[in-house]
Amino acid sequence: MTAAGLRSRVVDVYATLIVVAVLWGAVTGRLLPRAAYRLSVEPEDEWRDGCPAGHPITGPARGWLGGAGCATCDAAAPSATRPSRTRWWPGTGTGGQESPGAGAPADGVRVPYAPSIPVTVIAVLVCAALAASTGPRPELAVWLLLAPFALLLALVDRNVHRLPDRLTLPLAAAAAALLGPAALLPGDGGSWPTALLGGVVLGACYFALFVINPRGMGFGDVKLALSLGVALGWYGWPVLFTGAFAGFLLGSLYGLGLMLLRRASRKSAIPFGPFMILGALLGIVLGGLAAA
Repeated sequence: MTAAGLRSRVVDVYATLIVVAVLWGAVTGRLLPRAAYRLSVEPEDEWRDGCPAGHPITGPARGWLGGAGCATCDAAAPSATRPSRTRWWPGTGTGGQESPGAGAPADGVRVPYAPSIPVTVIAVLVCAALAASTGPRPELAVWLLLAPFALLLALVDRNVHRLPDRLTLPLAAAAAALLGPAALLPGDGGSWPTALLGGVVLGACYFALFVINPRGMGFGDVKLALSLGVALGWYGWPVLFTGAFAGFLLGSLYGLGLMLLRRASRKSAIPFGPFMILGALLGIVLGGLAAA
């Protein structure tokens, strides 16, 4: 095969991977708001089982997958008074705009777990960036599998300033378990032992920060650091440091911006998980490009 033919084949492979990643991001991005709505609860609650009107959430996978609306609300309300399903962001910790009582929602009440255009776009961009930077290496499958759960954690933390254990701990275990087989396949771009050690190191650093200042660092951030450390550690210590530092930098800039706009004070709590995840994403993208 000539050099031109080889380059053309490489371009075709990358293009195919990006298209597949975009489709994956579009599908999973549409499903995230429903899961975020159900998990955005107070620490003493497990998850939401009902819509804002109090009807049980039904659908595939015990209601975790499905359409935007509540079937009971849709059946009870005439078409003119059915709630709008256009929602830009998933609901807040209180479920967004709640209906005034049981039964069909009032006119104009929005479904808090309707598919969100920005969430879907973000999921598409994240998956496309991972595919473009990683290329046809086995760890790409791991990144694409973990990305929707990382985005879900970011949404829940944004909503209620909480990172639930049922997501953080399985995500760390899945990252470690999935990267193991990836390291055995030809063409991988990282190191599984370094990934495992990276999870321990980053988790220990966050735990130390939690012990020093428990009001400024939640324990959910410590558990999230385990999985992010595994992912970043896959590409080595420089990438681990870069991704971790980027998370702190972005979070600090966000907090500083809020204070300058007088929307927060130095003692105000901000959701740090989304910035940890964004910093890790930047680190993984840079690590993938460097390993190419």
